[in-house]
Amino acid sequence: MEYVILVLGFTIGFYMAWNIGANDVANSMASAVGAKAITLRQAIFIAGILNIVGAAFIGSHVTDTIRKGIVSPDVLNDPHVALVGALSALLAAALWVSFATWKSLPVSTTHSIVGAMVGFGIVTGGFSVINWAGLGAVVASWVISPVFSMVIAFVMFKIIVRIILSRPDPVGTAFRLSPLFIGMAVFVVIMSFVFKTPLGKNLALSTPVAFSTALVCSVLLGFLGKRLLLWFRNVRTGEEGAEGVFRRIQIGTSCYVALAQGANDVANAIGPLALIYFLVTTGEAGQTVPVPYVLLVFGGLGIAAGIAMGGARVIRTVGERITTLSNTRGFSVDFAAATTVLLASKMGLPVSTTHAAVGGVLGVGLARGLEAVNFGVIFRIMLYWVLTVPMAAFTSMVLFKILSMIL
Repeated sequence: MEYVILVLGFTIGFYMAWNIGANDVANSMASAVGAKAITLRQAIFIAGILNIVGAAFIGSHVTDTIRKGIVSPDVLNDPHVALVGALSALLAAALWVSFATWKSLPVSTTHSIVGAMVGFGIVTGGFSVINWAGLGAVVASWVISPVFSMVIAFVMFKIIVRIILSRPDPVGTAFRLSPLFIGMAVFVVIMSFVFKTPLGKNLALSTPVAFSTALVCSVLLGFLGKRLLLWFRNVRTGEEGAEGVFRRIQIGTSCYVALAQGANDVANAIGPLALIYFLVTTGEAGQTVPVPYVLLVFGGLGIAAGIAMGGARVIRTVGERITTLSNTRGFSVDFAAATTVLLASKMGLPVSTTHAAVGGVLGVGLARGLEAVNFGVIFRIMLYWVLTVPMAAFTSMVLFKILSMIL
């Protein structure tokens, strides 16, 4: 029977990874596609490759069995209950993300698996096993991430308009100031890589060392980037030419988000699967379990398959249906999302990259006035954010009861 559960775990784990790819790819590629920096086909190809690389080479090799400390470890004392619970949580989270993707709406895959684990915890141990303070922090992130990102994107785009787009020679100014913007993006990317990815955490660089390294690299790569931009200089003039400068910078920031997405989000599918694999092969449960390399690759392939087969729906919602994006706005969105996740993480605040990306798009839309934003789409997105935890929890409770009678 345990090996039947293991096969089920691999199947549902791949389905969850597929859904992560189909829904979360909008975080990294929606602004680039919406701003016409790359085509949808190019975005899917780039995101697919980088997600596999991120998941396989930078993804965590150890994962929490109780996601985010929301549920007491006591509920895992019985290995069979833990097996059925992990299966229920994985399938419940996957079904919710799948439903949201079908509705073309971006949701947090992390919050989906958190909600599913809450449902499993309640049905097995009651409400007392839930860390309500931790769950409250998740609820707070529905406001923190989008508001942080919205403000940063709004300010960044206004700065670009003020010092570049409104000048008599926008193209020349964009080239002159390109080391500043490339350097700022590189700085945030390096700091995010060091503090946000599992590989970066394993390097364990102190804050001063990480800060100094990022600063030196941002200066060097900023001027190197300017040389490359001049090498591939386009012939367009005016505001259109300035947008072309930011088009190339934006492709770089989008690629980083795709790489980090694979590294961080693979655990949402592989964490519960690793627990099932560990329980079947050892018969024991722990608060953390090792993740075999093959599982990371397996999860990365599942994410890439989801991007290729279902990524277009949510990309179009975030990149095209909230507001009209240009390359300068797309750069502002990527910069705001990455900065929000980095700053909030360093402050110990729970954030979602999905929420930050949507907040950034809202910020650059508001920079053009209220009439530039489709608030109907924003309302539907936020409604699904609020529904994610309770819906995943309820589905997980129902599935646990059903699977307990079968397995």
